[in-house]
Amino acid sequence: MKHIFIINPVAGKGKGLDFERKIHNIFKKINYPYEIIVTKESGHAIEVVKKITSKEKCIVYSIGGDGTLNEVLNGIINSDSSLAVIPAGSGNDFARTLYGDIKSDNLLEDLIHGEERTIDVAKLNDQYYLNISSIGFDASVVNNARHYKKYKFISGPMAYAIAVMKTLFTFKPMELTFKINGAETKGNMYLIAVANGKCYGGGIKIAPKAKLDDGLLDIYAIKKPKVHRLIRFLPMVVLGKDTSHVEEIKYIKCSKIQVIAKDETIINLDGEILFSKDLTFEVIPNALKVRVPKIDIIKEV
Repeated sequence: MKHIFIINPVAGKGKGLDFERKIHNIFKKINYPYEIIVTKESGHAIEVVKKITSKEKCIVYSIGGDGTLNEVLNGIINSDSSLAVIPAGSGNDFARTLYGDIKSDNLLEDLIHGEERTIDVAKLNDQYYLNISSIGFDASVVNNARHYKKYKFISGPMAYAIAVMKTLFTFKPMELTFKINGAETKGNMYLIAVANGKCYGGGIKIAPKAKLDDGLLDIYAIKKPKVHRLIRFLPMVVLGKDTSHVEEIKYIKCSKIQVIAKDETIINLDGEILFSKDLTFEVIPNALKVRVPKIDIIKEV
């Protein structure tokens, strides 16, 4: 089986390119076919992965951040190929869910000699995603953080922290309508997170109860809070603490939810920014084979 390595050269301020030499050195010792593809622009990974996996069964390695991973996913989906995740971006949030707290210098080689597991995939309208899609406050944070990430002296977590402070004073709540299992509700909302994975934003554990193989989405909805209330419970959300007693936060698990916004709203989809008014989220159970090391390292974050 051929090993395909998709490298985003700008992810993690160029960290992905460090893997080229490592890949060549590993494959000098093993007689496996392989190919390294360095992406040239946004959308390139989707195009090349879809073309390759439509012709043959491969192991496709995403080497970059969550945005790169999302492109590789949308290229590999509905094929018989498997996906391997090499975190080399600024956030690497899906890898936190998949691998737990593991810090392995040998992850690349462990995955090359690894095994397959099957996990769920989430879908927003016609676009697939692995980790978390959100609407509102945190999507605005992601959008603002992209600006700060451009500076070499600002780390991923630091960029998010600065963006949170800016967004606290500029974001306006959204008028949304929700449809779940035929029931409809409306509300002025601050944030909606629809999760397959556990964390985003460089380790913010927005969905600590989420599982990658339960056939359900974990949905956290935060109503418009008073600023002093938001400042009090926001750290609990960031740290993945129990928020069941917080009246502004509602948590449900379901397989499908439709969200309709009065005005076009900002959306974060695995680190990518979109805009829309009519959103349908659903889970596709057992839709993807992922590569993991042979030892069982999929742990609770």
